[in-house]
Amino acid sequence: MATAQAIEPPRSAGLIGRVVVHRRLLALALGLLAACGFQPLGLWPIAMAAMAGFAALVASAKKPGEAAWLGWLFGFSHFTFGNNWIATAFTHQAEMPPALGWVAVPLLSIYLALYPALAALGARALAGRGLTLAFGLGFAGCWTVSELLRATVFTGYAWNPFSVVLLGPFDRPGLAALAPWFGTYALSGLAVLVAAGLAVVVVRRRWIALVAASFLLSFGMTLPAGKADEGTRSFTLVQPNLPQHRLNDSLFYEANFTRLAQLSAPRETGRQRLVLWPESGLADYLRPGYPQHYYDRMTALGDPDFARRRIGRAIGEGSVLMTGAVDLEIENGRAVGAYNAVTALDESGEIVGGYVKAHLVPYGEYLPLRPILEPLGLSRLVAGTIDFLPGPGPRTVDLGAYGRAGVQICYEIVFSGEVVDRGNRPDFIFNPSNDGWFGHFGPPQHLAQARMRALEEGLPVLRSTTTGISAVIDARGVVREHLPLDAAGRIDGMIPPASEPTLFARLGALLSLAWAIGFLGAAIIALQRQRI
Repeated sequence: MATAQAIEPPRSAGLIGRVVVHRRLLALALGLLAACGFQPLGLWPIAMAAMAGFAALVASAKKPGEAAWLGWLFGFSHFTFGNNWIATAFTHQAEMPPALGWVAVPLLSIYLALYPALAALGARALAGRGLTLAFGLGFAGCWTVSELLRATVFTGYAWNPFSVVLLGPFDRPGLAALAPWFGTYALSGLAVLVAAGLAVVVVRRRWIALVAASFLLSFGMTLPAGKADEGTRSFTLVQPNLPQHRLNDSLFYEANFTRLAQLSAPRETGRQRLVLWPESGLADYLRPGYPQHYYDRMTALGDPDFARRRIGRAIGEGSVLMTGAVDLEIENGRAVGAYNAVTALDESGEIVGGYVKAHLVPYGEYLPLRPILEPLGLSRLVAGTIDFLPGPGPRTVDLGAYGRAGVQICYEIVFSGEVVDRGNRPDFIFNPSNDGWFGHFGPPQHLAQARMRALEEGLPVLRSTTTGISAVIDARGVVREHLPLDAAGRIDGMIPPASEPTLFARLGALLSLAWAIGFLGAAIIALQRQRI
């Protein structure tokens, strides 16, 4: 009778298991380190080194499926750390437990990590195993496509494209100066290609090449921006430093207005200037025609005409104001929706233009699947029981002698290729925002992405925020002046001039797509030559 014997696995099986675990832990670590290149840390050498390590890890994967899994792990830690500021937003609302924020961030990252996973899967499947030129080009193309998809699918979430790590300090654009010829997403692909090249020279121990490449990167990141041109239109940009708890509390409405008015007072009587107020700072409904009880909830004695006239008096003769505001959609005497808007008013309080936000924040300004999620206790982060409604998209507001303003409210500014009406190019972009939700990580990241839009479009961007960081960014992506976090103040000056339309300004996101196709085509050619 035969006796059963346990089959002992070969000793190598345990070693392989430990290697697999270590590779997965390494992917998680590299994703976190790559996010250190984003603001406020700005550690771009660490971010590039981490991306180089990730490229080597993906290239060494035995199968495309393993590469995808490593990409997902990289993305999970990358987006969890990079988006940590979202958790802070949950502490500024009373409808849901604040601790839910620390669940929401990793839950969001579970989804966002799919895009690095797709990039890793595509590069490994296309170029095969091993660090080669074909792999680097394929990885660049797939990463570009993944960022384009991330910015588009399910209304898109374009926050923190990898190319943002290439931005230099406030007084110089760094290697992000290439954005006009690539676009943000293709520039991310180029950064990935460079990182893969760094991995190659390390693996092959080409230390002289590594030193030379590191020097060139450092030189590019610190290259001066050059002489700045001066504008001819005067502006006053206001940052009132209104903490989040004051914005939706009627006890503070009048004090909030008073602070905005005091910071906007003219310093020269009759001088023609544009005054810029942030999103969320003004409580008044400015447009006529709503049922009276909506006005009674606000300040200005329940009278929109009086509210507008006193704003006109506050800004003074010769001034035009652009301010964040809320408009209502009324049906049968009740509000069925709201609009996150910018309203332009002249010195008499007359409305002379406006814009409605088009790219709304899911769960922030509207609750997707409301009939299902609301009974479960979920709510929007922005106060109110009705959802915001989207506007028609980028529009240029013609203010006559005060210039032609492209308007992007808050979150909209992060979407490359979607910030300007290409048939009616503005002179500048006004980006009012309320960043008081987002702690100390969100605002500097938001500012960095506004700088990328200035570079891509060749247009100055003027950011007015409730609590900071407000800034004047010229068409080279240089921050000329700024107001720091948690400080009240104003910036007076001349609006920087626009540059000639850049290549990206003419082609938009198609330029990034063309580069993605170019990277992938070059990868296929390199792969064929590799096989000869």
